Amino acid sequence: MSFKPRTESTELIKFRFLNPRITLSTKEKKRYLNLEKGYQGEVMFDQLTEKLQNDLYILNDLCLEFNNSVFQIDTLIIAQELIYPFEVKNFEGDYYYESESFHSKLSKEEIKNPLDQLKRSKSLLRPFLKKLGIYLPVEGLVTFVNPEFTLYQAPLDAPIIYPTQLNHLMKKLNQIPSKLNYRHKKLADQLVAMHLSESPYAWKPIYTYEKLKKGIICPICFSFMLSVGDKKLVCEKCGCEEEADTAVLRSVGELKFLFPDKKITTSGIHEWCKVIESKKMIRRILLVNYRAVGERHTRYFEID
Repeated sequence: MSFKPRTESTELIKFRFLNPRITLSTKEKKRYLNLEKGYQGEVMFDQLTEKLQNDLYILNDLCLEFNNSVFQIDTLIIAQELIYPFEVKNFEGDYYYESESFHSKLSKEEIKNPLDQLKRSKSLLRPFLKKLGIYLPVEGLVTFVNPEFTLYQAPLDAPIIYPTQLNHLMKKLNQIPSKLNYRHKKLADQLVAMHLSESPYAWKPIYTYEKLKKGIICPICFSFMLSVGDKKLVCEKCGCEEEADTAVLRSVGELKFLFPDKKITTSGIHEWCKVIESKKMIRRILLVNYRAVGERHTRYFEID
């Protein structure tokens, strides 16, 4: 089990909520799709590391700062005598390495070099750890997890793990001599405490309540849901079904995420959810689950 589990970034969650409701710009759409694909790849890697039986600390999705420079590590594994930062990539298709750059074979487009990303992370992680009094060697790897990925012309000595080598990597990690003590635990605790919950590089799309399309979004595919009878909703795209109470509560959370300062009222949630025709149902759900403040005509609800 990981010491620090992975969660979706606030940037990814925001894009998920906004994508069905407004037309994102081309750059925003590309950013969103890259975030989604990257997260899926990291989860694939997590499914492998979760099976490790060795005495290791696994910290997922660290965002740290050293000397006014922010760096991110997809997965960090602490062993007895080594620290392993992993740069996890979910690239799909054929790529080639030329002039110290990565290129898509299909489009010839140059993409950000993950080896450079790893090199930067390691160059900042080493002095960061030394400042904490940790002098363990750092051995990083770029890990490609998508089975449909191929890279041509890469240097043989590059710190790269290909999809066909993932199982061997896990066996190697399981066989590392490792017995952790209180110093390793202290380091893991310090890294979690120093983690930045939101990266300064995160995009902040501009949006207003009035311009967002209203409705309840499917928790699986993020399309809009339709009401079926009085107490159930169904997604027209993927067929996901959900109880109306659960869907309304999710939507309240979504509204508060996008607009933290907006008051939760019966009329407001009725408008936001749209497909729930009965205001009485909305009022009941809010009264049961939240704390009511004020009289009936000025009433709003607070989430404790």
